[in-house]
Amino acid sequence: QVQLVESGGGLVQAGGSLSVSCRVSGIIFKLFAMNWYRQGTGEERELVASITTDGNTNYADSVKGRFRISRDNAKNTLYLQMNSLKPDDTAVYWCNARSRFGIDYWGQGTQVTVSS
Repeated sequence: QVQLVESGGGLVQAGGSLSVSCRVSGIIFKLFAMNWYRQGTGEERELVASITTDGNTNYADSVKGRFRISRDNAKNTLYLQMNSLKPDDTAVYWCNARSRFGIDYWGQGTQVTVSS
């Protein structure tokens, strides 16, 4: 059974920092590209950050320079460090595992709320 379990969301003031993580089980983690998505109220889901199996990263323009995605293959865990948070970063954040065959697995999501 594949499980992606996010943790670490919460409430933070604007300008603050928060880290979310995603513990993965049931798949060979190191073989999957990993992504963080988010969706704010009334908005479409957007891709926030990606990390390949080789550790190459990519970020949405809106978070470049503020967010950092990383992975620990030994711990089967994906991380997202979020700094200089803005109210616009308020959203549900999901982790996603994507195989090279395009198979997707999703976590349950974690709420991040940034107060102004």
